[in-house]
Amino acid sequence: MPRQPSRKREGFEGQKLIVLPQKIDSGFLMKDPITRQIYITDIGYYPKAHQHYMERPHGVTQHIIIYCVEGRGWVTINKKKIDISPSHFVVIPARTPHKYGALEDDPWTIYWVHFKGDIATYVVNLITNNSQNYLPYLSYNENRIKLFEEICFNLEKGYSADNLRYVNMIFYHFLSSLLYEEKYNQAGNSQTKDPITLTIEMMQKNINRNISLNEFAAFSHLSVSHFSSLFRIRTGFSPVEYFNHLKIQHACQALAFTAKAIKEIADELGFSDQYYFSRIFSRFMGMAPSEYRNRNKTASGR
Repeated sequence: MPRQPSRKREGFEGQKLIVLPQKIDSGFLMKDPITRQIYITDIGYYPKAHQHYMERPHGVTQHIIIYCVEGRGWVTINKKKIDISPSHFVVIPARTPHKYGALEDDPWTIYWVHFKGDIATYVVNLITNNSQNYLPYLSYNENRIKLFEEICFNLEKGYSADNLRYVNMIFYHFLSSLLYEEKYNQAGNSQTKDPITLTIEMMQKNINRNISLNEFAAFSHLSVSHFSSLFRIRTGFSPVEYFNHLKIQHACQALAFTAKAIKEIADELGFSDQYYFSRIFSRFMGMAPSEYRNRNKTASGR
């Protein structure tokens, strides 16, 4: 990678390497309200990187992510060696002593990025707290690779303010795909979905019903206490409160986009008592349904 001496061969066929000028790094990227939060300083792609080796006894000022898609390699962080295989990615925090390299008989193919910013350390901590030994596993996802390629493609066009904002906002999405892989891959087969995800889908399909906590737990084939605990850990809410959130979300759309009476909306969402519905709506939205409708009409000009 750039900016440091290495003992690797001078290049890899098909490689890509983009290093942003120091003037851009210390100027626009550090000062712009959007990019200053988190931004790329270096990015690259090394295919079948034979003899790739890097050693930095004092680390670098940027955080580093290395994502291996083929072959094998190793990374040593704070004197602890980690073996890298396909679908592994490793996070190296800024100013952390490290070295890494490709295996001689099966050199890795890697995507890598250096990044900084006001919240960069916080994001790195989120990632490492969700993994062990700095090394999470990722299932291969072509869309994630496309995000990386989109960043490189646009950086090669130059460093206009709009371009820099655009690529670093894509980088946010790339980071979220690493940190929240399950959500990123959520379009997969329903057979692989966990009980909480399936329950939320069941809620969405039965938005017009009243469903008890016992029914939710039975649907998930879990005890009420275990299901409630898992659901709150995943979402931050109890199952019934979450279901009401979804109902109020639908109510907001009906109030904004239809002329249905409030009682009709309440009935369609399983609330037999219009006044109870209004109390629930006010608790979630901070205003009565009628006020919400009037404000939305005023804001939209209808």
